[in-house]
Amino acid sequence: MKLKTFPGGLHPPDNKQWSAHKPIETCALPEELTIQLAQHIGAPAEACVQKGERVKRGQVVGQAKGFVSVPVHASSSGEVVAVEPRPHPSGRRLPAVVIRPDGEDAWIEDLTAADPHSLAPDALRERIRAAGVVGLGGATFPTHVKLSPPEGKKIDTLIVNGVECEPYLSADHRLMLEEPERVLDGIAILQRALGVARALIGIEANKPDAIALMRKICAGSAIEVVPLQVKYPQGAEKQLILALTGREVPSGGLPMDVGVVVQNVGTAAAVADAVRRGQPLIERIATVAGPGIKEPKNLRVRVGTPLAHLVTCCGGLSGEPAKIIMGGPMMGAAQLGLDVPVTRGTSGLLLFREQDLPLRLESPCIRCGRCVRVCPARIVPTAIAACGRRDLIEEAADLGAMDCIECGCCTYTCPAAIPLVQAIRQAKGAILAQRRKI
Repeated sequence: MKLKTFPGGLHPPDNKQWSAHKPIETCALPEELTIQLAQHIGAPAEACVQKGERVKRGQVVGQAKGFVSVPVHASSSGEVVAVEPRPHPSGRRLPAVVIRPDGEDAWIEDLTAADPHSLAPDALRERIRAAGVVGLGGATFPTHVKLSPPEGKKIDTLIVNGVECEPYLSADHRLMLEEPERVLDGIAILQRALGVARALIGIEANKPDAIALMRKICAGSAIEVVPLQVKYPQGAEKQLILALTGREVPSGGLPMDVGVVVQNVGTAAAVADAVRRGQPLIERIATVAGPGIKEPKNLRVRVGTPLAHLVTCCGGLSGEPAKIIMGGPMMGAAQLGLDVPVTRGTSGLLLFREQDLPLRLESPCIRCGRCVRVCPARIVPTAIAACGRRDLIEEAADLGAMDCIECGCCTYTCPAAIPLVQAIRQAKGAILAQRRKI
């Protein structure tokens, strides 16, 4: 049977063999937790606790500021030792609540369990919002917003993303293998909140064990598990929608414009916890891998844990790290150090040594067209990048710069080693700045 996929894309070495067979381990609590107030798309939360205050696990420490925002919670009980700017994965110092765990790890008393079948869609969305659930595939878009399509946008399909196409990462794979009932429960809740019967789970064919298990537990339900061709960036929303449904999200549009909502398998599991048990999103599964780490693992880790603590839990460094990446190697963000904390969007931590990073010097474009062939957004990366470098903002916009999903396929395949994504990102930033002035 021919596997479904999307036009463009490529297949870099997936390097998942280092961690895909490793069961999820629980990472021990660190001595200090740094709960960033900006760890989701939208308005950052605002601190509602003060230095010296004692907090419980699951307690709100940052209130949401607007509809496209969610509260943040203490990931363990302890004392608030600081409310101040701390290193953030973005590279800046941003406001955070710093907690010194007391060792009791005591939950707040007012967690309330609920039967999702007894709750109306609005009540489900409110529980999800209050729990701070965001997209755990890396985008961190508030889940309750995705579940609230505006009037006139009819949703008929829920797509659950189990693709995990980024090299090295295996956290979602392990979640599907070890906790499939949690994922399935969350999918049922998402279906109820959206009022849809059709649900598709997309999983790449390099995870046959996950495909078989998810098909087994979904048997007899309206949920279909669809194997996909192994190709990056299959997990990107628009590409996944096209692969699974044949529907193309229009330029500048959203999945709901074609009747679809996409959620990650990790997000589905977090939704189940939020509704069934009233538990907020204070931990997630992350892969720690790369040649710079002694023992790659999949860790269940509390939000706020320093990256250095994850390294310690994996046996320490295997040489001096030359590059630290939060997320995957294609779309992840390089970090300045290991003092940055885990956030809700931390799908992985990758460490590379100097010898793992072959240096390629940039040379002139040879007009080979490789970047055009692999571009999943079907734009011309070299032309847009050239406009970005020359500050030709309107020209870059006309060429479709805003359609770029910054997947990195063009940069990866470029024989001239031109940093195309960086130049396009610069052009997009200039376009947005110009639009804000109008």
